[in-house]
Amino acid sequence: MKRSLLLIFVLILACWAQEKGKIFDQTQIPYNPETYVCFKTAQQITIDGQMDESDWDKAVWTKYFVDIEGDIKPLPLHKTRVKMLWDDSCFYFAAEIEEPHLWARLKQRDTVIFRDNDFEIFIDPDGDTHGYYEYEVNAYATEWDLFLTKPYRDGACALDGFNYPGLKTAVSLQGTINDPSDIDSSWTVEVAIPWKTFKDCAHTPLPPQDKDQWRVNFSRVQWQREITPNGYVKKINPETNQPFPEFNWVWSPQGLIAMHAPETWGIVQFSERVASSDVAFIKKEDEEVRWVLRKLYYNQRTYQLNNDSFSTDLNKLGLQDVKLKYYSWPAEVYATPTMFEAILYSNDKTQEWHINQDGRIWDKKAGK
Repeated sequence: MKRSLLLIFVLILACWAQEKGKIFDQTQIPYNPETYVCFKTAQQITIDGQMDESDWDKAVWTKYFVDIEGDIKPLPLHKTRVKMLWDDSCFYFAAEIEEPHLWARLKQRDTVIFRDNDFEIFIDPDGDTHGYYEYEVNAYATEWDLFLTKPYRDGACALDGFNYPGLKTAVSLQGTINDPSDIDSSWTVEVAIPWKTFKDCAHTPLPPQDKDQWRVNFSRVQWQREITPNGYVKKINPETNQPFPEFNWVWSPQGLIAMHAPETWGIVQFSERVASSDVAFIKKEDEEVRWVLRKLYYNQRTYQLNNDSFSTDLNKLGLQDVKLKYYSWPAEVYATPTMFEAILYSNDKTQEWHINQDGRIWDKKAGK
């Protein structure tokens, strides 16, 4: 009897341990990326940080940034928002960054700019979450432009020696930098990234065509600071003797503290029309299947953390009752201890979507 009770207890513990096992880091908010229609400009945009061309006046601001984790965290202390335009040569960005204390230290290009307060741009042209671009700038207009082969969670190789050809940046300060004796207003940033920057890895038309959609996001890193006789310094946590963690404020929230989750970035739709036009954002049918495959990827990574292998059993992955409008469930899943690939076919069997253990997602015509 005692032995039976002990066996039952061990089994209960085993089940509990499995239920309480490791969980792959993933978004904790519903999938609902921000969207933006980016209009074409026929004007010559001068990159001077001023945004004084009439097409900038016509372009719509994004929503004000929120915390990277979304609604589960308070709203940012200071406002940030962005506008976008494009023409046949460049993708243009303009940011308005509220800041009562302008502060920067780094002046060497391709240093880790987010160690200062900064503004950041992330661009994944084809939306497969691999082969994407990151750009950072501080109030000195010091830049860090890099290319990532894939997200860090998937074993990224970050190429920070990759300089965007023809990149133009300008910063305008509404206040005095590194002067604690006054209260500043803001800083503004203008950036022009030529389309040729993306030519080797975009896998999509350059410049974009009307109604094309790219995954884009923006981040603002903000450190807690205090004023000393020597000027601004990062505020130190007395319990760790290290600076308090930075704030991460973004346009489209990730639902976790990680910018490198491209599937959660916003979606920018390009329009051939001028900025005064009224153009609706098109919600594509494929977003449904892409997100279901992304959840399969999350669950596969969680399963692998706890079992040292991937699974072909959708029941074990918690995805047995998925309902899709345009695609047929269940997915086909192939797995080894170190790799997996899942495929979903459209109801008419003409289209298929794939995702693998690296998180890359892609589509193709069925059977091609």
